[in-house]
Amino acid sequence: MSHIRIHANDDVVIARRQLISGTVLEGEGVTVSGLIPAGHKVAVRAIAAGQPVRRYNQIIGTATRPIAAGQHVHSHNLAFSHFERDYAVGQDAQPTQYVAQPATFQGIVRADGRVATRNYIGILTSVNCSATVARAIAERFRPDPRLPPEHDLLRAYPNVDGVVALTHGAGCATDSAGEPLQLLRRTLGGYARHPNFAAIIVVGLGCETNQIAGLMQQEGLAPSAMLHSFNIQDSGGTAASVERGVELIRALLPDANRVQRVPVPASHLTVGLQCGGSDGYSGISANPALGAAVDRLVRHGGAAILSETPEIYGGEHLLTRRAASPAVAQKLIERLRWWERYCERNDAEMDNNPSAGNKAGGLTTILEKSLGAIAKSGTTRLEAVLEYAEPVRHRGLLYMDTPGYDPVSATGQVAGGANLLCFTTGRGSAYGCAPSPSLKLSTNTALWLRQQDDIDIDCGAIVEGEATVDELGERIFQLMLATASGTPTKSERHGYGQQEFVPWQLGAVM
Repeated sequence: MSHIRIHANDDVVIARRQLISGTVLEGEGVTVSGLIPAGHKVAVRAIAAGQPVRRYNQIIGTATRPIAAGQHVHSHNLAFSHFERDYAVGQDAQPTQYVAQPATFQGIVRADGRVATRNYIGILTSVNCSATVARAIAERFRPDPRLPPEHDLLRAYPNVDGVVALTHGAGCATDSAGEPLQLLRRTLGGYARHPNFAAIIVVGLGCETNQIAGLMQQEGLAPSAMLHSFNIQDSGGTAASVERGVELIRALLPDANRVQRVPVPASHLTVGLQCGGSDGYSGISANPALGAAVDRLVRHGGAAILSETPEIYGGEHLLTRRAASPAVAQKLIERLRWWERYCERNDAEMDNNPSAGNKAGGLTTILEKSLGAIAKSGTTRLEAVLEYAEPVRHRGLLYMDTPGYDPVSATGQVAGGANLLCFTTGRGSAYGCAPSPSLKLSTNTALWLRQQDDIDIDCGAIVEGEATVDELGERIFQLMLATASGTPTKSERHGYGQQEFVPWQLGAVM
């Protein structure tokens, strides 16, 4: 069939392939007028100017001019509009029906009982000023088959996945008691505690606002055999600091290498849900397939984190209906109101979110984008709403307040404890995230064929009618377990992850 109808009440259908003028939409009694790109919307009934337009049986905007049946519906005739949402708190919330025999994966169990999916040594920086030193330390441990064995410092430690430097552009020129610094410290603290790190070194300059002592105090961290820190100013400068870091890691490697993978329940998986470069197929294929995998994960006792608050805007009523309590729903609504005020202060609008690539792929408004993005969360009950980088303490479906920008959002999820990421894309993504592996799911087969070097699983068979959402959901769930057991992702093979650490920066830079 040339198109996809999502709901009987929809005013539009989605082009499965490029449609030319004169194409008859089977089962709709509508003839296409003009050229309709693949993934874009076609009106199946006349829509008056000012009338709401529905997709997923939900409002995605208002017609800005009369639209005839068969015409292309996009930015030229559809615009974002505010409308009243029925939050119906808890109306669709159902208790989780757990499976009798939970699935397992081959995890790494730390001495304190935490479970890891990877085994890295990490170098964190308190401030941008120590980034060069941190990177220079990590570079000394970069695997290189061209080097002789005595110069390949990781070759003797096959159970260590790597040494990574996670640097950032903040840490100074900010209020020493303000929220921006507290947020940065919470993010760094989350990474310092992350089970995927066997050991951590924190490198500072020495005079920055984000003093290492303040970071340790706020986050309840203490020096230990596996947590070390030093400042460049106290270590004799750049070269001496690099050598100090290298010697520390040399000393840490033997213990870090003494791990083995053992069967552990899937309840130890915490999966961050991401979408980037979304298109008109995202809410039809990859996102609902990931949602089906999330439903499975939750039934097996695991946790999943939905995020990107600007990208649920206008569809949040679908989540409040699944809230476990009124307090959970209210916290989500409060975060959305914060974002409205935040945009107003910065002369922006929530509808500024869809990117040029989103629109080229068929998405028109933030309302439409949000409805597709929420599909990643499946159908399970929403158990809690978290602040950015807040530690995950619940199982089941969780929500974390983050920006929609993928690296910033994923950084918050990993800081909260995500030990695996699933990332859907329709336009193409090459994202990876150390220390947590990132699986990428394509929404359409054309993307898969074009960029399968970066994509782990193709969900385009749903668009083609060759597989169901539930079938792809099972494949994704099994791939989650295999990846958590050590199977490398495409982005890991390419070495992605160190540059993608991007903490959320709030407030003024002084």
